[in-house]
Amino acid sequence: MRTALEQSDAEIYELIQQEEIRQSGVIRMIPSENYVSKAVMEATASCLTNKYAEGYPGKRYYEGQQVTDQVETLARERARHLFQADHANVQPYSGSIANMAAYSALMQPGETLMGMSLVHGGHLTHGWKVSATSKFFNSVPYPVNSDTSLLDFNIIEDIARKHRPQVIVCGATAYPRTIDFKTFAGIAAGVGAYLVADIAHIAGLVVGGVHPSPVPYADVVSTTTHKTLRGPRGGMLLCKEAHAKKVDRAVFPGLQGGPFMHTCSAIAVAMAEASRPEFADYAQQIVKNAKALANRLMELGFDLVTGGTDNHLILIDLRNRGIGGKPAAKALDRARLVTNYNTVPNDPAPPMNPSGVRLGTPALTSRGLKEPQAMRVAEFMARVLDNIDNEAVIEATGKDVAALCDEFPVPDHFMSLAEA
Repeated sequence: MRTALEQSDAEIYELIQQEEIRQSGVIRMIPSENYVSKAVMEATASCLTNKYAEGYPGKRYYEGQQVTDQVETLARERARHLFQADHANVQPYSGSIANMAAYSALMQPGETLMGMSLVHGGHLTHGWKVSATSKFFNSVPYPVNSDTSLLDFNIIEDIARKHRPQVIVCGATAYPRTIDFKTFAGIAAGVGAYLVADIAHIAGLVVGGVHPSPVPYADVVSTTTHKTLRGPRGGMLLCKEAHAKKVDRAVFPGLQGGPFMHTCSAIAVAMAEASRPEFADYAQQIVKNAKALANRLMELGFDLVTGGTDNHLILIDLRNRGIGGKPAAKALDRARLVTNYNTVPNDPAPPMNPSGVRLGTPALTSRGLKEPQAMRVAEFMARVLDNIDNEAVIEATGKDVAALCDEFPVPDHFMSLAEA
């Protein structure tokens, strides 16, 4: 029997089927991607997409909130309990909106925001020059150490003392090491700044116990709800009780209208899944796989930024191979190894063809790969990048990757509703 979507829009149905096949038949290593459970998908696709719910539970601007108030309250309470935070807001449409709301809650336009430089591993919304965050706020970036590519707290403290920011944001999108939130908090306190921790990439590692939590140290914690947390595409804010009202007002009515209630319900499901013991096992395996993959890449002669990884993410500097990041990522993609090209610290190349490739292990861990398979993936990558102009080798490697995908298929509980 044909599905409703197939009957209504065969073209979109077919494209979704193609994407389902693609996700099943490649090793997905973009560190911000993952597989969500059928339960999360079902909640995301529920009738809650039909409901407007401007405001907050008990204080809505539309009627008919008997159920939606319970859904959002459940999502907030599960998030608050999972992260051991005073307060949670699950309404942000994305991590970018969550970051902007955090800043808006703690500072005024024109005040100084200090965040990690994009080209050193930070995110656009940490105040980078092309982001709206640099237009609303006076943005001061901090770099990593030019020799080690590690966070250098002496440099960070010197910049903070010089510029006296209202907000310091810590967290990264391309930093493969543990972040010392306690030291960041000390620097912020020393200059009278608020601390915002962006844990979009590592939230699942935090709740899984394999990365320190910023909740005891940061005034506001921002995160996405996907990536390592393995929930729907969305954002979330956690904060101390003293900031709860300001944070809520910054999200609504400050930046958004009605929340996506179908996403809020899926966040609730994901929070419940992340609270189970098996999720901690999953988080631990993400890191084990990343370390195994990184170590094998280094054995094969690849130069990794910071010399390895502590988390889910690896950043390869390809300058010693004489290869650009963009052609490397595209060759890997042709071999069914999906990564993204990325700048590396002190990169002389332009952002659209940088010197690095970024990869991670959340999605491949979800499909059951462990350290031996992670090392095989490293060997596949080396074969491609050592033969980047040899399409026959790339094609043959793609067949080997497809065989690995067949050996470790996407588990049934992560398959789409169409495959259920």
